[in-house]
Amino acid sequence: MDRPTKPYAEVKAILGDASAAWEKLIGYVRFHYEMDENWAEGKSTHKHFNNLFIKRSGKALLSLHLREGFFLVSVTLGGKERDKFEEQRATFGEAVCNIYDSADTLHDGKWLGFEVRDDSLIDDIIRLVQIKRKPNRKVFPKEIEKCGRLDIGLSHDTITKYILT
Repeated sequence: MDRPTKPYAEVKAILGDASAAWEKLIGYVRFHYEMDENWAEGKSTHKHFNNLFIKRSGKALLSLHLREGFFLVSVTLGGKERDKFEEQRATFGEAVCNIYDSADTLHDGKWLGFEVRDDSLIDDIIRLVQIKRKPNRKVFPKEIEKCGRLDIGLSHDTITKYILT
């Protein structure tokens, strides 16, 4: 069932040390993309309890699955995106290349899944997101708090500094 995005304080409590990686990834996506975010929650006993799906016009950019102390990121690369990845393969880390190689190629592409416990993979995941879709946000409001799209507890200046460095 889709619900409003969970407040960042709750997300941070669930993620613990992985919250810095969450901030960087979500901050990047919200800063550079205008996308729909669907927060889905299931039963607390179910393994897919807290999920955030980021998509536009029915096409997924990525999906995030919160777990206690870490989160999972799923990115699907279609045919053209796989070609772009192969061209840039040497610039990605070994962990991402191993996950890419071990993923089965299905009719709709390669489904890549990453377990994120710190920010060591985030830069490569952001580059995969860039391969999947070019940024489409033209203007990001100076007063982020009023736009309703960035509930991660950071100011515009902090996000700009964090994202653009």
